[in-house]
Formats: sequence, C-alpha cells, structure tokens
Amino acid sequence: MAPGKSAAVSHVGKIRANNQDSGYAGEYLFVVADGMGGHAGGDVASAIAVKRITETDRQFASGSDAEFALHTALTAANAQLAETVFDHSELTGMGTTVSGLILVGGQVVIAHIGDSRIYLLRDGELTQVTADHTFVQRLVDSGRITEEEAAVHPRRSVLMRVLGDVDATPEIDTSIMATQPGDRWLLCSDGLSSYVSHDKILHALTSVADAQNAAERLVKDALDQGAPDNVTVVLVDIDESGTSAHVPPLTVGSAASPLVFDGDVAKKPLRLPALLLHPLKVSKPDDSHFEPESDGYLDELILEDRRRARRRRITWLVGLILVVLGILGGIFTAYQYTQSRYFVGVDQGNVAIYRGVQEGIGPISLSTVYRTTSIEVDSLTAYSQQRVEATINADDLSDAERIVDTLSNVSPE
Repeated sequence: MAPGKSAAVSHVGKIRANNQDSGYAGEYLFVVADGMGGHAGGDVASAIAVKRITETDRQFASGSDAEFALHTALTAANAQLAETVFDHSELTGMGTTVSGLILVGGQVVIAHIGDSRIYLLRDGELTQVTADHTFVQRLVDSGRITEEEAAVHPRRSVLMRVLGDVDATPEIDTSIMATQPGDRWLLCSDGLSSYVSHDKILHALTSVADAQNAAERLVKDALDQGAPDNVTVVLVDIDESGTSAHVPPLTVGSAASPLVFDGDVAKKPLRLPALLLHPLKVSKPDDSHFEPESDGYLDELILEDRRRARRRRITWLVGLILVVLGILGGIFTAYQYTQSRYFVGVDQGNVAIYRGVQEGIGPISLSTVYRTTSIEVDSLTAYSQQRVEATINADDLSDAERIVDTLSNVSPE
C-alpha cells in the first residue's frame, strides 16, 4: 500500500440529475456529506455543511480537542442550514448526512450523523465503524429484520438523524480511535454502500494500492451496478508518520461548485435508465428523507413494519396453501385417471381383473382387485400363464372382460 496518500472522488451517478454529495480530503480533515431534500436543496445542504466543517482542517494538540472542534463544527453547520432555509424558503426540508474524521497523531477522531459510512481496513479485515441512523437499522439492531431484508425494505430511505432545519440540537455520534501505519480509512455516501457489496468493497481496497486508483475503482464498481444514486468516496491511507495529508486540499461534489439558491433551476435530462444495462439495482432510488427521532414516530413505523411483516407472512401462507392444494389436486386427478384403467393379472392363483395401474408409489399400490374369476392360472397354457402373470393391459373394463373370455376358451373354468 503506497504510504501518505489520500483521495476524494464523486460522481453524479446514472440516474440523478444533480450531485447532492460533497466530499473533502485535506491535511488533517476528511469528510463525506450526502444531501437530501430533492433537487431544490440536497446539493446546497451538503455543500454548506462541508464548507463549514472544513474550517476545522488544522492540527490539534489532542484527540479530545479535535473531537470537541469537530462536534462544534457539525453543530454550527446545522445552525447555518437552518438560517439558510429561513432566508430561502424554497429550501425548506433540506438536510445532509455527515461523516468526518480528523487525524491527530496516532488517533482518528470521528463525527457522524446519518447513513453515510466510515470503514476501517486493517490487516485485510474491513470493519464498518459508524452506525447508520436509519429506521431500518433500528429494526436490524432490535432483531426485527435481517440485513438482507433491510436492503429492500420500503422504509430504507427514512433517516432518523441529519443536519438541517429540523432539529436545533441534533444528536451527533463522536468517538476517538487509535490508528496505525497501514490502516486504510474509507468514507463514503450510501451511493456506494447501498449498491456495492461488502466483499466487493473489501476486494477493491485490498487489491488496489494507490489511494486515487482505489477510490476510482470503488466509484466504477458502483457505476457497474447502475449507480442510480450519487457516489462519493474519500480514502485515507495512514503512513509511518501517522498522516495522510492531501496537499492542496481537494473538494469534490456539490461543495466544489458555487452555491445556487434557486429552487426553479431546470433539471438535467435523465440519463439512459440503468434497467437497460445493469440487472442488480435498476430503479431510481427513493429520495432519502428525515423523520424526527421521536418515540411516537418510531413506534408508528415499527407497528407499520409489523403489519407489513404480518401481511408478508399471510401472503406466503396463502401461497403455500395454494401450492399444496394444487399438488393435492394434481395427485387426485392423477389417481382418478389410474382408476379408469384396468388390467388382467393373478389373484390367489386365479385370473383376476384389476382396477388401476400396475405401478405403485413406494409401498402405496395404485390398483385393487375388481373381480376374481374361477379360472385357475395353472389350467392355462404355458404361454397364457406367462402373459397373465406378467399382467395384460386392457383399454377399459369391457376390454378386460374380453381378455378373460378369451382365456376361458383356452382352459376350462
């Protein structure tokens, strides 16, 4: 792994009309923000947040000092977003996720809110460091649904925490972790984590040494899956000195462009739908939106999810019942058919007419004796005995009776 390297890459994706992500790779600070609020404000929200947070890109004496400064920067960005909405009502409802880290000696200081993510690659093992502040993550954490179910859950776009004009004092996760030479830190928007599997992310990070090339590879992996959402990747490699400075600092995404406060800007034409090219994730993603992290709303969503799970179980049960009934109906129809067939065979030494077919299903016989005649098999010619013992198929009951009459003519009853 090449030492002392970092990178930042952002792509609008193949469906979105504009890039609502912002990313920053600096001397000590690294940030990813994913805006929400649709075309009117998502890009503005992430850009404002990143521009404000980059003011903390400086050297700190300790991890605790950096943690306080980073938390304060996110809180200040939240206030600035609220002020912007007050001045520009067309941006009402805008918000942004933020995942950022500051390098302080042998430590990494992390601040996080929303569903962008920070990963750590160490000794070939990739670990998700941050927790998604989403409704479905609450369900996963409580054991109500699995990770696989969360990926397709209809409420997967509901964010429980964001920066924006919705909460004056948002709850921001902060932590201080030790880092060491050889560590590779990945910050990304959900445009990567929602469409590229954990194993593919791990493969890209371990197989590509150069940070810039690795970041571009991850974005390409997202594009190969259709990339319906914006994709932003910031990669940080820790060298022997414990740093990964990007000089000069690099800003990508919406924060790299001048802010535009115009809710009526014409949208760009939609690109060729990924449906034609990529089978995994083909539909345009639902816009992420914030819901207050209140017990009442969360309880309502949980009740809704329980109802959805109950409907799903009922649907599966009804489907299972229909399948079973179909199988039973097929078995009954097949059995009825077998009972319309006849053959001539042996019953207790005498010629008999059987109803059904000679074959059986395991120990289950599909034939019964319809009538036993008085014709003894031993009284038949050797050829007729062989035929009767091997059974003689009949087209119907009349044909079976005719076969018996024929046998009676070659031997006395």
